[in-house]
Formats: sequence, C-alpha cells, structure tokens
Amino acid sequence: MIQAKNLHKYYDQLHVLKGVDLHIQKGEIVSIVGASGAGKTTLLQILGTLDKPNSDIGIELRINNEDILSMNDKNLSRFRNLNLGFIFQFHQLLPEFTALENVCIPAYIAKKSKKETEEEAIKLLTYLGLSHRINHKPSELSGGEQQRVAVARALINKPAVIFADEPSGNLDTHSAENLHQLFFKLRDEFGQTFVIVTHNEELANMADRKLVMIDGLISNS
Repeated sequence: MIQAKNLHKYYDQLHVLKGVDLHIQKGEIVSIVGASGAGKTTLLQILGTLDKPNSDIGIELRINNEDILSMNDKNLSRFRNLNLGFIFQFHQLLPEFTALENVCIPAYIAKKSKKETEEEAIKLLTYLGLSHRINHKPSELSGGEQQRVAVARALINKPAVIFADEPSGNLDTHSAENLHQLFFKLRDEFGQTFVIVTHNEELANMADRKLVMIDGLISNS
C-alpha cells in the first residue's frame, strides 16, 4: 500500500529526515512514536503528500501502486482528495458549517453529486453515533463529537489510507479510548490502512506495528 525509500527532508540546514525506508501493507494499522523533533509529523506529511521530500538518489514514494513523486500538483491534489484521508489533533472543522456540511466538503471538492454526498455523509455520521448532531455546528459539539465528525470527513471519499496526527491528543480519556477502538472497527469493516503519529502509548501499542523514530530515522531495534 505504501512504499517509501530514502526519504530526506531539510529545512534550511536542519536535516529532519535522514533517509527513511518504509513499507506498509494494505489494511495495516501502523503507529509512529518518538520524542518531539524526531521527524514523526514531517514523515506523516510527506507520506500524506502534504509536503515533498528533498530530491535524492534512490528516492521513492508509491501509494496504492501510484508513483507519487512523478505527479504534477493538479494530479497530486486529485489523488490526495480521492485516496487519502486526514485526521488531526485539533479537528480543523469549519466553524460556520454544520457537521453534515463539514463532512461533505472533500466530496464536493471531488465534484461528487450533492444528493449522493449528503446520503453518504448521513450514513457515516449515523454509523459514528452522531445522527442527532447532523445539523449542529462545531461549537455545539463536544470534543469527542467534533473528532468523530472529523473522522467522517476523512472517510467520505472512501480513501485507501487514513493519516492521523495525534488524533486523540486533545480528548479526555474516555473519548480517546472510544476513538482508538473506532480505528480498528473501521479497518475491520472497510479495510482501510491507518498510519498514526501518537504520543499515546496505549494507542501505539494497539497497532499492528509500532515504528519508533529516533533522530530522523526509523529505529530497527
């Protein structure tokens, strides 16, 4: 599902990623852990096509058998919208829109029909236990409810891969546990691949594989 070789990233003179190699199977849940500054979020952003690695010899990034590094910006944006979903720590919901409208946005960007999109969004929100909150705006939702709306938004285009950056970092213990269980339920029911950057040891240890980043590289120990 994801094949990366020799990923490097520099920010001016700071060498953040130092030749990362990575292979993630379809349907796998992989956690990435490590100290602050180890390169976890930078790696996630590059794997999620939100940032680009620096050119280097032998570099490769393939997702779902597509050569990501050969795509122009337009094709890359389309690929990202249709194949990748994102869940962030602070939800990033648009405050002026309802839960339903927030979930629909990626599908509207993909030019899917309004009727089909809203039907799918309602189905997802109902699946996530939010059928009674469909017309509520983010300010009217709890933190856990906002995060579930963000999960529904990530799922609306049926992406092959979900990238999550500290998805439970802003939640209370109960909401965090529910979110962690939800990831595994989604994987089992929809077959999606999850790549999760987290400081939450419980979530990290639940994953099929835990990768530890140290100083810009994935540790083999």
